[in-house]
Amino acid sequence: MIGKADLPAFALALQRVRRSLGGGGKVRLYVIVSIGIVAIVEAGLQARPAGPQTVAPQRTGHLFPPENLGLLESPDRAAWQKPDQIMDALGIADGSKVADIGPGAGWFTIQLARRVGPNGVVYAEDIQRPMLEAIRRRVSREGLRNVQPVLGTETDPNLPIRVLDAALMVDVYPEIDDRVTFLRNLARALKPNGRIGIVNYKPGQGGPGPSSDKNEGVRVDSAAVEADARAAGLGVLARETLPFQYLIVLGR
Repeated sequence: MIGKADLPAFALALQRVRRSLGGGGKVRLYVIVSIGIVAIVEAGLQARPAGPQTVAPQRTGHLFPPENLGLLESPDRAAWQKPDQIMDALGIADGSKVADIGPGAGWFTIQLARRVGPNGVVYAEDIQRPMLEAIRRRVSREGLRNVQPVLGTETDPNLPIRVLDAALMVDVYPEIDDRVTFLRNLARALKPNGRIGIVNYKPGQGGPGPSSDKNEGVRVDSAAVEADARAAGLGVLARETLPFQYLIVLGR
């Protein structure tokens, strides 16, 4: 495509053409100029990409954005999410070693850390570094020393093998693309009697969760979770109903 630097040369060429045509060649000059302009435009269009470049979908498009972490901190969250009921169903007690998968700003991480006490460990696993930084700041403010942030991948939480009494996934399951592989790798971190707890919003229900109408696929039916679990070699140990969510407890 012709740039500003090329314009003087282009004007000089036109002037030479006009002189060669003489005064009676205006019509032919206009034709030549028109053809030249068309050629320039076509060359520019060919050099320019036809449209937006196709980019392979990235999983980060499904992840909860770190700048919206404040939305996860509603003052009534404990009333409708029932953290004690969830931890009881997973058998989490003093001294337990547990994992909080996709902890966000650490709301549930703090609940777990207080439940397991100084003799227990909470692995706060996420694939987004800003989330882990938020966790570090929060546990520092709380004065907790039993929380270990862990950077995982899309398919593997990168947790120690056979050390966990329980792993908890709250409102994060819809963000995982290859759920069967992730569950299989997460199960490797469990002790023989370890449990995985999955908490999701009920499809079609109201409450504080995402709108099913506007975010298709954000709410996952419990039957789909159980099918993924079976494919990963896990069984359903328990099911519990929360005000706006469900809890599925998995194990070997």
